[in-house]
Amino acid sequence: MPISASRAYDPLVTNFETGRLSDRHPPFRYSALSRVSFSDTDAQGVVYYGRYLPYFDSARLEYHRHLGLQVYWQSEHEFVMRSLEVTYEAPARFDELLDVHVRTTRIGGSSVTVEGAAYRVDDDRLMCTARMTLVLIDVATRRPVPVPGDYRRAIAAFEGAGVEIATA
Repeated sequence: MPISASRAYDPLVTNFETGRLSDRHPPFRYSALSRVSFSDTDAQGVVYYGRYLPYFDSARLEYHRHLGLQVYWQSEHEFVMRSLEVTYEAPARFDELLDVHVRTTRIGGSSVTVEGAAYRVDDDRLMCTARMTLVLIDVATRRPVPVPGDYRRAIAAFEGAGVEIATA
Protein backbone atom coordinates (compact mmCIF):
# COMPACT_ATOMS: atom_id res chain seq x y z
CA MET A 1 0.00 0.00 0.00
CA PRO A 2 1.59 3.36 -1.02
CA ILE A 3 2.23 6.00 1.60
CA SER A 4 -0.01 8.98 1.00
CA ALA A 5 1.53 12.44 0.72
CA SER A 6 -0.20 13.47 3.93
CA ARG A 7 1.51 10.63 5.83
CA ALA A 8 4.93 10.95 4.18
CA TYR A 9 5.81 14.08 6.17
CA ASP A 10 4.95 14.16 9.84
CA PRO A 11 6.06 17.43 11.50
CA LEU A 12 5.79 15.83 14.94
CA VAL A 13 8.38 13.23 13.94
CA THR A 14 10.48 15.42 11.64
CA ASN A 15 10.78 18.12 14.28
CA PHE A 16 11.41 15.67 17.13
CA GLU A 17 14.51 16.93 18.89
CA THR A 18 17.15 14.29 19.69
CA GLY A 19 19.33 16.69 21.67
CA ARG A 20 18.65 18.35 25.01
CA LEU A 21 19.56 21.13 27.36
CA SER A 22 22.53 20.16 29.50
CA ASP A 23 24.45 21.66 32.40
CA ARG A 24 26.94 18.77 32.67
CA HIS A 25 29.87 20.56 30.99
CA PRO A 26 29.73 24.35 31.28
CA PRO A 27 29.96 26.59 29.36
CA PHE A 28 28.08 24.22 27.05
CA ARG A 29 24.31 24.36 27.50
CA TYR A 30 23.20 21.88 24.82
CA SER A 31 24.12 18.32 23.83
CA ALA A 32 22.97 15.45 21.66
CA LEU A 33 23.71 11.75 22.00
CA SER A 34 25.51 9.73 19.32
CA ARG A 35 26.20 6.01 19.46
CA VAL A 36 29.34 4.68 17.78
CA SER A 37 28.24 2.34 15.00
CA PHE A 38 30.38 -0.43 13.55
CA SER A 39 30.83 1.54 10.33
CA ASP A 40 32.37 4.40 12.36
CA THR A 41 35.31 2.23 13.45
CA ASP A 42 38.57 1.43 11.70
CA ALA A 43 40.71 -1.72 11.58
CA GLN A 44 41.97 -0.98 15.11
CA GLY A 45 38.40 -1.07 16.42
CA VAL A 46 38.28 2.62 17.33
CA VAL A 47 36.36 5.51 15.80
CA TYR A 48 38.02 6.60 12.59
CA TYR A 49 39.06 10.21 13.15
CA GLY A 50 36.89 11.61 10.35
CA ARG A 51 33.75 10.09 11.86
CA TYR A 52 33.75 12.57 14.74
CA LEU A 53 32.76 15.30 12.28
CA PRO A 54 29.24 13.91 11.66
CA TYR A 55 28.75 13.63 15.44
CA PHE A 56 29.50 17.34 15.84
CA ASP A 57 27.43 18.26 12.79
CA SER A 58 24.44 16.30 14.06
CA ALA A 59 24.66 17.97 17.48
CA ARG A 60 24.93 21.39 15.80
CA LEU A 61 21.80 20.69 13.75
CA GLU A 62 19.89 19.60 16.85
CA TYR A 63 21.05 22.82 18.57
CA HIS A 64 19.60 24.76 15.62
CA ARG A 65 16.39 22.71 15.83
CA HIS A 66 16.13 23.53 19.54
CA LEU A 67 16.46 27.25 18.76
CA GLY A 68 13.98 27.11 15.85
CA LEU A 69 16.63 27.88 13.24
CA GLN A 70 15.99 25.00 10.80
CA VAL A 71 15.29 27.52 8.02
CA TYR A 72 19.07 27.82 7.63
CA TRP A 73 19.39 24.16 6.54
CA GLN A 74 17.76 24.19 3.13
CA SER A 75 16.73 27.60 1.87
CA GLU A 76 18.13 30.41 -0.23
CA HIS A 77 20.69 31.07 2.53
CA GLU A 78 22.61 28.17 4.12
CA PHE A 79 25.62 27.72 6.36
CA VAL A 80 28.66 26.02 4.83
CA MET A 81 31.81 24.87 6.59
CA ARG A 82 34.72 27.30 6.22
CA SER A 83 37.24 25.83 8.65
CA LEU A 84 37.49 23.08 11.20
CA GLU A 85 39.97 22.33 13.97
CA VAL A 86 39.75 19.03 15.85
CA THR A 87 41.70 17.72 18.82
CA TYR A 88 41.51 14.02 19.66
CA GLU A 89 41.85 13.12 23.33
CA ALA A 90 40.94 9.42 23.61
CA PRO A 91 39.70 6.61 21.35
CA ALA A 92 36.00 5.77 21.26
CA ARG A 93 34.96 2.22 20.40
CA PHE A 94 32.03 0.41 18.81
CA ASP A 95 28.68 0.79 20.64
CA GLU A 96 29.91 3.45 23.07
CA LEU A 97 27.50 6.29 23.68
CA LEU A 98 28.87 9.81 23.23
CA ASP A 99 27.37 13.00 24.66
CA VAL A 100 28.25 15.66 22.10
CA HIS A 101 28.05 19.23 23.40
CA VAL A 102 27.92 22.31 21.16
CA ARG A 103 27.72 26.06 21.58
CA THR A 104 28.05 29.16 19.44
CA THR A 105 30.94 31.32 20.62
CA ARG A 106 30.97 34.05 17.98
CA ILE A 107 28.73 35.56 15.33
CA GLY A 108 30.54 37.72 12.81
CA GLY A 109 29.23 39.62 9.81
CA SER A 110 28.61 36.50 7.68
CA SER A 111 30.14 33.74 9.83
CA VAL A 112 29.55 31.85 13.06
CA THR A 113 31.99 29.94 15.24
CA VAL A 114 30.75 26.81 16.98
CA GLU A 115 32.69 24.81 19.56
CA GLY A 116 32.04 21.19 20.43
CA ALA A 117 33.19 18.57 22.91
CA ALA A 118 32.34 14.85 22.83
CA TYR A 119 32.33 12.88 26.09
CA ARG A 120 31.94 9.13 26.57
CA VAL A 121 28.77 8.67 28.64
CA ASP A 122 29.98 5.64 30.64
CA ASP A 123 32.86 7.47 32.38
CA ASP A 124 32.42 11.11 31.25
CA ARG A 125 35.83 11.01 29.54
CA LEU A 126 36.56 13.79 27.05
CA MET A 127 37.07 12.10 23.68
CA CYS A 128 37.38 14.95 21.20
CA THR A 129 36.93 18.71 20.82
CA ALA A 130 36.19 20.78 17.73
CA ARG A 131 36.03 24.40 16.63
CA MET A 132 34.04 25.04 13.45
CA THR A 133 33.63 28.24 11.48
CA LEU A 134 30.66 28.33 9.14
CA VAL A 135 29.76 31.02 6.62
CA LEU A 136 26.22 31.91 5.61
CA ILE A 137 25.99 31.98 1.83
CA ASP A 138 23.44 32.76 -0.83
CA VAL A 139 22.90 29.35 -2.43
CA ALA A 140 22.38 30.77 -5.94
CA THR A 141 25.54 32.91 -5.99
CA ARG A 142 27.66 30.92 -3.49
CA ARG A 143 28.66 34.30 -1.98
CA PRO A 144 28.60 35.23 1.73
CA VAL A 145 25.60 37.11 3.09
CA PRO A 146 25.11 38.81 6.47
CA VAL A 147 23.90 36.69 9.37
CA PRO A 148 20.32 37.96 9.90
CA GLY A 149 18.98 39.56 13.04
CA ASP A 150 16.61 36.69 13.91
CA TYR A 151 19.52 34.25 13.97
CA ARG A 152 21.63 36.63 16.07
CA ARG A 153 18.79 37.21 18.54
CA ALA A 154 18.02 33.48 18.95
CA ILE A 155 21.66 32.61 19.66
CA ALA A 156 22.17 35.62 21.96
CA ALA A 157 19.04 34.76 23.96
CA PHE A 158 20.23 31.18 24.45
CA GLU A 159 23.98 31.69 24.97
CA GLY A 160 23.82 35.01 26.83
CA ALA A 161 27.24 36.43 27.67
CA GLY A 162 28.87 33.26 26.29
CA VAL A 163 28.69 34.48 22.70
CA GLU A 164 30.57 37.35 21.07
CA ILE A 165 28.38 39.14 18.54
CA ALA A 166 29.98 41.44 16.01
CA THR A 167 27.87 44.22 14.57
CA ALA A 168 26.32 43.31 11.27
